[in-house]
Amino acid sequence: MLSATLTLNPAFTIAPVSRRTFGSFVEHMGRCVYTGIYEPSHPTADADGFRADVLELTRELGVSLVRYPGGNFVSGYRWEDGVGPVADRPVRRDLAWHSLETNEVGIDEFMRWARKADVEIMYAVNLGTRGVQEALDVQEYLNHPDRTRLALMRQANGSAEPYGVTLFCLGNELDGPWQTGHKTAREYGRLAMETARALRSAEPWLELVACGSSSSSMPTFAAWEAEVLELTYDAVDYISAHAYYEPIDGDLGSFLASAVDMDHFINSVAATADSVGAKLKSPKQLKISFDEWNVWYQSAFQAKQETDWQVAPRVIEDCYNVVDAVVVGNLLISLLRHSDRVTAACQAQLVNVIAPIRTEPGGPAWRQTIFHPFALTSRLARGEVLRVETQAPSYPTARYGSVPVLDAVATHDAETGDVTVFVVNRHLTDGIDLAVSLAGFGPGLQVSESYTLADEDLYATNTLDDPDRVVPSPAKDADVTDGILRASLPPVSWTAIRLSVSPHRPIQ
Repeated sequence: MLSATLTLNPAFTIAPVSRRTFGSFVEHMGRCVYTGIYEPSHPTADADGFRADVLELTRELGVSLVRYPGGNFVSGYRWEDGVGPVADRPVRRDLAWHSLETNEVGIDEFMRWARKADVEIMYAVNLGTRGVQEALDVQEYLNHPDRTRLALMRQANGSAEPYGVTLFCLGNELDGPWQTGHKTAREYGRLAMETARALRSAEPWLELVACGSSSSSMPTFAAWEAEVLELTYDAVDYISAHAYYEPIDGDLGSFLASAVDMDHFINSVAATADSVGAKLKSPKQLKISFDEWNVWYQSAFQAKQETDWQVAPRVIEDCYNVVDAVVVGNLLISLLRHSDRVTAACQAQLVNVIAPIRTEPGGPAWRQTIFHPFALTSRLARGEVLRVETQAPSYPTARYGSVPVLDAVATHDAETGDVTVFVVNRHLTDGIDLAVSLAGFGPGLQVSESYTLADEDLYATNTLDDPDRVVPSPAKDADVTDGILRASLPPVSWTAIRLSVSPHRPIQ
């Protein structure tokens, strides 16, 4: 067994836990919407056609925020197609995913779903093939109270009250040549600035997200952010970041260290934004919206792209294994660790499409392996994110050099006294004896619940036939003695341990 230590202290905090960190993403892509969240013929469907089993799992997952309606889809989307009588809505080509969009689900339907799921909406506007006027129109439809043409249209379509959307994405991945309406940084920056100013003239309190690079591997990365932000800095609140990870050539060691890359990506975007702010002599500090992230086996998708026009084809329905779940848990650790800058994030996507939830048409819904670390982190991370001092051995990786075998973050809820430690063991073969110093919290903390996700079969998955093959189990040997939390972490594992104040000791 290897050994590692963590030191926590309630005085050393990073930032409050942002509930928006636990966002998801619903794009009109593949089966995310149709036979995902929406299937009127399903046995569990409610009066609006939404699958109750998926709604229940969405609530269990702890989703706080959903980005909608894209993604690449939004760069060719006409929102007007999805309002009014369903029978009158046109079928359109979706160039992004080479499929057909029936527009059976549009703004009003999705807003009803969001209310049932109790999630906030991050609405993306089309700055690929459209621009300022379309953004103003959709904002008016969503948010204007009454009397105007589009507010009256919304009321006639069944929503007397405004939807009150406050968070808007200004387009999607327009740095990418694959994007419909791809633009240079200057072209996009000008359009985003004009759109932001127009939206703020309608509602000054809106929060706006400018498009950052679609990945840190883009040749224009950092230069794109710098040029876009020089044009938009004072008009927006966030710059976006997107990242997907997969094992390359079977290199699990590097894959398990994916959070090292996410850490570097976040630090680089923050540094670039701060540099622009300094250049502009602005006292404002931009936040980061990490509004697309996940494990995605992109190389397999690129080899199997659909070439014919279908409605809701089966696209990138990755089946996730134990290693994938550990990586997802570690990416959540990275996002929490950067809560001073990352205050919104969206795992892509919610259902079927690279998703924690899978469904079959007319059949069941089930939790993929990656469901569990997300759901538990969302439920247990409360209060302030703490700085964690780590001492652990390292292991060599082909992509990131020498990497610690252990990565961790912790949160502290001052109201309840609860402390939760989230930790991963990245080592492929060796367990870790973990010791966590809790001296700064005083006596009385005890383990109240613990979970470890691990399996001897690293490639075990949850499937239609065996939906609970991989589930968390109680953390091994988790106990507090003399102010030290100890636990045994299996190889390739994600663990969460909540510590609560003894009922015999008052919270100080």
